Amino acid sequence: MKYIFNIKRIFTLFAFLFSLTAFAQKKIHVYKIADLQKRIENNNDTLYIVNFWATWCKPCVAELPDFEKINNEYKTKKVKVLLVSMDFREDMKKRVIPFLKKNKYTTETVLLDETDGSFIDKISKDWSGAIPGTLFIKNQTKEFVNKKIGYEFLNERINFYSK
Repeated sequence: MKYIFNIKRIFTLFAFLFSLTAFAQKKIHVYKIADLQKRIENNNDTLYIVNFWATWCKPCVAELPDFEKINNEYKTKKVKVLLVSMDFREDMKKRVIPFLKKNKYTTETVLLDETDGSFIDKISKDWSGAIPGTLFIKNQTKEFVNKKIGYEFLNERINFYSK
């Protein structure tokens, strides 16, 4: 009987540890603008949805659950959601990673390490530099939306680019 009790405790411990790692954000890569451009401008038939956000931006944080939901729903399709944190590099370990873990976000996240605004036009001429902002890019087509967006809008744009 004691043996069965110990097996149950061990199983419970492994289940708990697995649940923690299932939602843990993988290592966040730090990108310069050239790295990000190389990543998203690969001219293939995958739709990239690139959301620019920061932990200190309330509208950004409010829309992240919709990006997470879209990421989970379309992960087997030719749709790739990429969250680009605009937080300072030195805040990555104390703010960004804990925020992602706390909210159990699994969508791939990178941190854009740029200190001046010269990168903005390299993303889109339509971007004012304000966040939240979202870039939709597929093949040679780019669309930048410089406002908070939600689940319905994301689905609408995915359907548009899937034609």
